[in-house]
Amino acid sequence: MKAIWNGKVIAESNKTINIEGNQYFPIESVKNEFLAKNETHTVCPWKGTASYYNVVVDGKTNTDAAWYYPSPSNLAEKIKDHIAFWHGIQVSK
Repeated sequence: MKAIWNGKVIAESNKTINIEGNQYFPIESVKNEFLAKNETHTVCPWKGTASYYNVVVDGKTNTDAAWYYPSPSNLAEKIKDHIAFWHGIQVSK
């Protein structure tokens, strides 16, 4: 699987985890130079509290386009150290 935005591959892995239609990429498969932490957080009733990154490519920012669960619930333990994408980031094989 690949995550692409603004013509750049943000993440690539053959070991993603599919949950609720979202591909969670292992953290080591994500290119950190395209991620910028922000202060956004949301709560999922079964996964826990999500934190977000802005995705920044060639001077363009896609706000809150990547998310992860730093301390997922026991039910979502398998997505610890994984990042998912949305907001126009193309995720495909």
